[in-house]
Amino acid sequence: MEEFLKEFGDYYGYPDGPKNINEIRETEFKRLDQGVVYLDHAGSTLYSELQMENIFKDFTSSVYGNPHSQSDISSATSEIIADARRQVLEYFNASPEDYSCVFTSGATAALKIVGETFPWTQDSNFLYTMENHNSVLGIREYALGKGASACAVDIEEAANQPGQLASSGPFIKVKPRTVQTRNTSKLQNEESRGDACNLFAFPSECNFTGLRFNLDLVNLIKENNEATLEGTPFAKSKRWMVLIDAAKGCATQPPNLSEFPADFVVMSFYKLFGYPTGLGALLVRNDAAKLLKKTYFSGGTVAASIADIDFVKRREKVEEFFEDGSASFLSIAAIRHGFKLLKSLTTSAIWMHTTSLSMYVKKKLQALRHGNGAGVCVLYGSENLNLSSHKSGPTVTFNLKRPDGSWFGYLEVEKLASLSGIQLRTGCFCNPGACAKYLDLSHSDLLSNVEAGHVCWDDNDVINGKPTGAVRVSFGYMSTFEEAKKFIDFIISSFVSPPKKIGNGIAFSGRFAQLPSEELESKESIPGYYLKSVTIYPIKSCGGFSVNRWPLCRTGLLHDREWMIQGLTGELITQKKVPEMSLISTVIDLEEGLLVVESARCKDKLYIRIKSNSYNPRSDEFDAHDNNILENYNEETRINWWFTDAIGRQCKLLQYSSSTSKHCLNRNKSPGLCRVLESNINFANEAQFLLISEESVADLNRRLEAKGKDSNRDLEKLNPHRFRPNLVIAGGEPYAEDKWRTLKIGDTNFTSLGGCNRCQMINISNESGQVKKSNEPLTTLASYRRVKGKILFGTLLRYEHDAKVESWIRVGEEVNPERE
Repeated sequence: MEEFLKEFGDYYGYPDGPKNINEIRETEFKRLDQGVVYLDHAGSTLYSELQMENIFKDFTSSVYGNPHSQSDISSATSEIIADARRQVLEYFNASPEDYSCVFTSGATAALKIVGETFPWTQDSNFLYTMENHNSVLGIREYALGKGASACAVDIEEAANQPGQLASSGPFIKVKPRTVQTRNTSKLQNEESRGDACNLFAFPSECNFTGLRFNLDLVNLIKENNEATLEGTPFAKSKRWMVLIDAAKGCATQPPNLSEFPADFVVMSFYKLFGYPTGLGALLVRNDAAKLLKKTYFSGGTVAASIADIDFVKRREKVEEFFEDGSASFLSIAAIRHGFKLLKSLTTSAIWMHTTSLSMYVKKKLQALRHGNGAGVCVLYGSENLNLSSHKSGPTVTFNLKRPDGSWFGYLEVEKLASLSGIQLRTGCFCNPGACAKYLDLSHSDLLSNVEAGHVCWDDNDVINGKPTGAVRVSFGYMSTFEEAKKFIDFIISSFVSPPKKIGNGIAFSGRFAQLPSEELESKESIPGYYLKSVTIYPIKSCGGFSVNRWPLCRTGLLHDREWMIQGLTGELITQKKVPEMSLISTVIDLEEGLLVVESARCKDKLYIRIKSNSYNPRSDEFDAHDNNILENYNEETRINWWFTDAIGRQCKLLQYSSSTSKHCLNRNKSPGLCRVLESNINFANEAQFLLISEESVADLNRRLEAKGKDSNRDLEKLNPHRFRPNLVIAGGEPYAEDKWRTLKIGDTNFTSLGGCNRCQMINISNESGQVKKSNEPLTTLASYRRVKGKILFGTLLRYEHDAKVESWIRVGEEVNPERE
C-alpha cells in the first residue's frame, strides 16, 4: 500500500471528497466484506446500499402513477421524469435547446432506434470503428438493407504534421477496411448526392481494451470530413452525422456535448451506478431528430388517431415522438439518487481513483516474469502507461502465457479466479472487431474457429494455438487497492512459474507437480490394488447407492445415470444449479425391478417400475418407446410432481434413449460431442465410469490439513465418494492412476480415457442433511492438479461390452493396471 500511494496517492481514494474510499466501503458496500472481489464494472457497476435505501424510502413515502394521465399523481410523476431528463442532459453538458433525452430500455435499444429510423438511401454510408460493440454493428443491417454502404475503419492519431499549426489539434486519419454493400449495381467510386445522410459511429471508450477515442472526431467528421476522410471512397460524401456509444465511457468521462456536439449519444444507467437495470437513454440533437423516419406509433406517441381509417397525428416533442408506450417511470425516478451519488464524488475524482487502480494493475502485470525469464502477460491496447494520459479508461485486458510461450486459456483464468472469490470477465465482450484486431485474428482464423464450432460464451478459448478471447478486469468508483492487490497476488500464485528448485524444493513427476517425496507415505515397491467400492447413480446429480456386485451393460454399470431431471424449458438441472439434489437418495432393486427414490422434502418414497428387459445385459439397444417407465400420463404426472416437490421447482424426469447415446452437454448446456464418439454412455458427462484412488484422496486430505493449519481453520476431511466415483480402488501410491493406459478388474478390461476435469460440484457437501458450498477442495486441487486449464482428479474409463457374455463387477476384485 505504501508503495502504491507513493505513485498514486494524489489520485486514489477521494482525499478531497465527502467520504474517502474506506468510508465508502464501510458504509455503502458492506456486502463486499464477505470476500467477494468484483472486477467487472465494465459489464455492470455495483449499486450502493445507501443509494438503494434512499430509493426505497422514496418509493415507500411517495405515490407514482402512469404519466399518461392528467391526475395530480400522474402530473407529479411527469415532473419527476422531466427533471430526470434535465439531469441526464446536464451530466453530458448538453443544452436542452440543442438536445433531447429519450428514455429507452438500454443503450442497445437506443442504438436500434437510430438504426431503424436513420434516413438511409442508396447513397448513404455507415462508417464505424473496429472497436464498436455488437449493438453498434447491428445498425449495419439497416444500412445495407436500404442499399447503403457500410465499412469498418481504424483510427490513427499522430502528432501535428509538418507545417500544421499546433493549435489545429492532433492529426487523425481514418483508414477504411473492406467496403460492404448489398446493392450490386452501386459503383464504389460513384460520387454521392449531397443530400444523402451518412453516419459515423465510434465508442467514447472501447469496452474491450478501455482505449478512449479522441472526441475531436466529432467535429472533424461533421465539419472537415473531406480532409479527415481523404483517400477513402467516402471523402466526397457531404452530410455526416456522428453517433457516440458512451455506455462504457460515460461512467468516468462523459462526452462534453457542448464541445463535441455529436448527433446521437447512447448510454445505460446500470453502467453508471448499478441500478436501475433495463433503462438507458438516447441523447439526440433536435435538428438531427427531425431527419429520423419513424414508422411505428403507439400509446403516448400520438396526439390523435382514428381506428377505422388511415389517420394518425403524432406528437411533436422529440421524447414523446420516440418513447413508445408508458415510460419506465419508477426506474426513471430512481436515477436521481444515482446522480446524487456521482455528483458528491465528481466524475473527475472517479476517473482519477479508478485509473490509478488500472494503471497499477497494468504495470504489475507487465513486469511479471516466469522463472525462466519469459514474460507472463500480454496487455491489449495499453501501450501508454502514463497516468496523466486520458487515453485509457479503468479497464485492463490481457492474456497469459506459460513459460514455453503457449497460452493459458482465458476460461482457466476465469475458473481459478472464481475459486479465489474474484469475479472478472472473459471472452470477446460482444466486441468482435476489437477482439480480432488486438488478438491478430484474420478472417480465415475467425471463419475457421466458427467452423470448428466456436461461438460466443463456449469452452473454446484456444484454437490452433491462438486465443479466441481475452481476460478483462475493470474498476468502479468503489474499487479498492486491496482488491487490485488480491487480483495481482492471484495471478502470481496461479500462473507465474518460479525457478525450478532441487533438493527439498518441488519436483516434477509426470504431468503433475507433486509434493516432495519425503512427505508421501512410504509404499511397497510393487503396489497392489483392489476394488474397494462400486456405486451406481441412477439419476444424474442425485445420490447414489453402493453394492457388492453389479451387472455391466453396453453403457457401463446397469442403470447408471439412466435418468435425469429436466426443467420445463428444456434445461438440464444438476447440483450446480440446485445443490439440494444431493439430498435425493436412490436405490434399485433388480429382483423387484424397482427404482426407489427418497427425499427429506417429500413425505413418501417414490417407487418407479423398471421393466425387466431394460436391465438385460444382452440387450443390444434400449428403445425409449418400448421401454418407457412412464406407462401413462397419470404415472408421468405423479413422478414429475414428486421431483418438483423434492427440488423446489417445476421439472420432469427423463429416461435415457439410445438416440442420445453419442452426445453430451457442454458448458452452455447445448449439445456437443463427447470425448469418445464410439463410447456408449447414458447421461454421464464424459465416460461410462469414473475411478477414484483412495490413496489419491488421502494425499489431498493431507494437503487440506496442512493448508488448514497454515490458515488457522479446519478444512473438511474428504471421503472418496465426495467425487461421485463409480469405482473406488485401494492400494498403491497417490496418482499412480494418471499413468495407466488400461486396467483389468477381475476378468473385465477397461481403457483409460485420461483424467476427469473437475468443476465446482465437488465443493458441495452434504452434512447431516445440510447442503454447504465452499471453495474447497477445488482450490487446493487447482494448485497442483492443473493441466492446460483443466483441474484433473480421478480417471475416466471405457468398457467394451460383449453382448454375448454376461459381465459383473465385484467389490474386492484385484485391479491390474498397464502403465504408459
